[in-house]
Amino acid sequence: MKKIGLFYSFNSVKTRQQAEKMCKALGEDNVEKVNVEDATQQKFMEFSNYILAVPTWFDGELPNYWDEFLPSVEDDSLKGKTFALYGGGDQKGYSENFVDGIGIMADFLEARGGKVVGFTSTEGYEFESSRAQRGNEFVGLALDIENQAALSDDRIKNWVEKLKKEFK
Repeated sequence: MKKIGLFYSFNSVKTRQQAEKMCKALGEDNVEKVNVEDATQQKFMEFSNYILAVPTWFDGELPNYWDEFLPSVEDDSLKGKTFALYGGGDQKGYSENFVDGIGIMADFLEARGGKVVGFTSTEGYEFESSRAQRGNEFVGLALDIENQAALSDDRIKNWVEKLKKEFK
């Protein structure tokens, strides 16, 4: 497996905690952690395998740091690159746009030739709609620390095991 670029905000406590668990499960030597708030186009393009942390903000929006970064790679081809996405959402408080950020990011990556892996079942979640949903799956790992914190560790563990098979 090639080295994985793990892009997340170092300033987001919950997202950072989740990233640390993933990094440990994948093996520290297999992952390079990158603060997306300081990321450059050059650093982003260095990898073949990625894990991107994409929490959903407000009413189904990307965090500001992703909004500010994505224009730097919007003209680049992502063909041959594999992406796994995870992010937090609140299925009770924001049921009509639960983990939309993951779906927005998946659409962006796929439109540029990137391959998205790490789909997970929507079973066990209760929400009205999500841009991250395709059939009975999310296009990544949906974490709800607000309402289902007790399920997060197992979800992360199972997802990372799946990624070990899907990353090359």
